[in-house]
Amino acid sequence: MKYSLEHEKYLNNIRKKKIWIIISQWGVLIVLLLSWELMALTGVIDAFIFSSPSRIISTLFTLWTDSNLLLHVGVTLYETVAGFLIATAVGTLVAIGLWWCENLRRIFEPYLVILNSLPKVALGPIIIIWAGAGTKAIITMAVLICIIITTINMLNGFVEVDKDKILLMKTLGANKLQVLTKLILPANVGTLLATLKINVGLSWVGSIMGEYLVSKAGLGYLIVYGGQIFKLDLVMASTVVLCLLAGLMYYLVALLEKKLNKK
Repeated sequence: MKYSLEHEKYLNNIRKKKIWIIISQWGVLIVLLLSWELMALTGVIDAFIFSSPSRIISTLFTLWTDSNLLLHVGVTLYETVAGFLIATAVGTLVAIGLWWCENLRRIFEPYLVILNSLPKVALGPIIIIWAGAGTKAIITMAVLICIIITTINMLNGFVEVDKDKILLMKTLGANKLQVLTKLILPANVGTLLATLKINVGLSWVGSIMGEYLVSKAGLGYLIVYGGQIFKLDLVMASTVVLCLLAGLMYYLVALLEKKLNKK
C-alpha cells in the first residue's frame, strides 16, 4: 500500500519518536546504574548498605550456580500467578453476581468498600491458622489483596454500561443472560484488561507479603533472610529479580491487550 509523501514523513516522524523514547529509556537506566556503581567504588555511598550493580550481579551468579535462584523464582512465580488468576476469576464472577441482582449489590457494596480499606497484612496470623503455614497461606494473601479491587472495578464497569442499550436489547426480547453475554461482558473487555494490569502489581505485593509472614522459599524469603543477616546484596539482588518478573508479567498483559485491540 502506497502513501503520499506527507503521510510517509508523518509515519517516519512517529517511528523516530518511538526509537528516541526507547533509546532515552535505556540511556536513563544505564546512566543510573553507572552512577550507582561509580559512587560505590569511590566511597560516596557505602557499598555494604546500598550495594552496587556489580555486587548484585555477583550475588545473582552465586545464586544461579548454587541452583537456588530458579527454585526461589519458581516458588514466588507460582504463588503470584495462582493468586492473580484466582482473584481475577472469582472477583469477576462476584461482580457478575452483584450486577445480576441489584438488591444484593446495594446490600454488599458498602462492605466491599470497607474490605478494600482493610490492611490485609493484619489478617496474616488468621490466614496462617486458616490455610496453614505454607504456600496456601501465601496464595490466599495474594487473592485477598486482588479480589476486592477486581470486584469493584468490574462491577463499576458493568453498572456504567449505557442503560439505553440495555433497554433496547430487552425491548427486542433479550433475557438477562443474553444482555450479559452480548452487551455487558463485551463492553467491559477494556475494564478487564485495566483490572489485569492493576492485579499484576497487587498479586506480587500479596505474594511477597505472604512470604514475609510465612515461607521457606521464594524471593520474599530471600529478602527477609538477607535483611536478617545483613546481607544487603542478597536483598537488592532479589528485589531486582522481582522487578524484572513483575515487568515481564505486565508486558504479557499489555501484549494481550494489544492483540485484542487489533481484533
